[in-house]
Amino acid sequence: MNNFVSLHQLIEKTMRKVIGIGETVLDIIFKNDQPIGAVPGGSVFNGIISLGRSGVHTSIISETGNDRVGQRIISFSRENGVNADNIAVYPESKSPVSLAFLDEKNDAEYIFYKDHPHDQLDFVYPDIQPDDIVMFGSYYAVNPVIRPQMAAFLDHAKNNGAIIYYDVNFRSSHKLEVMKLTPNILENLEYADIVRGSSEDFDILYKKTDADAIYRSQIAFYTKNFILTQGSNPVELRAVGDIKKQYEVEKMDTLSTIGAGDNFNAGFVYGLIKYGITRDMIINGFEEGLWDKLIACALKFSANVCKSIDNSVDKAFGQQMAQEMKAYQEEETV
Repeated sequence: MNNFVSLHQLIEKTMRKVIGIGETVLDIIFKNDQPIGAVPGGSVFNGIISLGRSGVHTSIISETGNDRVGQRIISFSRENGVNADNIAVYPESKSPVSLAFLDEKNDAEYIFYKDHPHDQLDFVYPDIQPDDIVMFGSYYAVNPVIRPQMAAFLDHAKNNGAIIYYDVNFRSSHKLEVMKLTPNILENLEYADIVRGSSEDFDILYKKTDADAIYRSQIAFYTKNFILTQGSNPVELRAVGDIKKQYEVEKMDTLSTIGAGDNFNAGFVYGLIKYGITRDMIINGFEEGLWDKLIACALKFSANVCKSIDNSVDKAFGQQMAQEMKAYQEEETV
C-alpha cells in the first residue's frame, strides 16, 4: 500500500499543473435590471474552472467567508475538478458578491461588494514543479493589503521554474489608485513570462491603446511576450524573436461577455500544456506556428463562454477539449 501511495505521488509530480491565485466571488447577473443567474466567479477562478472542466490538473488559492456563498464556491470548485484545499475560510468575513448588469450588447457593467482593506491571504504553498503554470491578475494581484504574501508566492513559483501568466485586468473602479499601485504592477510585469491585457486596461493605466506603443513603453523591458485583446477587434501579439502578429476575432452573437477575457487566458494556458510549451521555450522563443495554435485555443475558449451566462466553458466543451488533448499527446508519444 505504501508503495502504491509513493508511486501515485510520483505520477502526480510528473503531471503539469495550473495553480491560480485570485479572488472568488458570487456573480449575480442582471438583464434589463432583472436577475437572470448567480454563478461562482472571480477573474482567475473562472479560467481555473474551465481548465478543470478540460481535464487539466488545477488548484486555486483564494479566500472566502464562512457562509453559504463560500460553501458554494468551494463545492463548485471540487465539482469541476479543481483542488480547493487552499481556499481559506474566514469566519469573521462575508464572501464577496458582484452585480453584473448586461447592456444591449451583452457587455457587463459591474458593481462589487467586497471589503478589500480586510482581505487576507493565508495558505500553504502547493507543490510546484518546473513548467507548471501560475495564473494571477486583477486587483487581487496588486492589492497592497496582501502584497507581501502575493510577492512571496510569486518568488516561490519563479524559483521553482513555473511559467507565470499575468492578466493585468485593471478595472476602472480602481483608476484613482493607479499611482499608488504602479510599483506592484511593475513588479508583476517583472515576474511574468507572459502578459495579457485588454485595450481598456492600458487605457485606464497609461492612456494608451495602441499595441506597439504599449509594448515598447510599458511591457518589453520586463517581458518580451505580450498579448493585447480588444473585444471583437483583432488580438495583437508581440513575442520573443520580434514576432508581431494580429489575429481576427470571430464575429458572433453573444449571451454574455462575462468571462471572455478570463477564458481567453484559460484557453491559452490549455494550449501551453497541450502543445508541450516549456518555460525555456517561452524565454528563448519558438516558431510562429505554435503561437498561432495557442491563440486559436484562447479564442476557442473565449467564444464558447460567450454563448451562455456561465463564467466558464460548458462541461461538454471541456470534455471535448480533454479528449483532444489526450489524443494529441498520445499521438506525439508514438
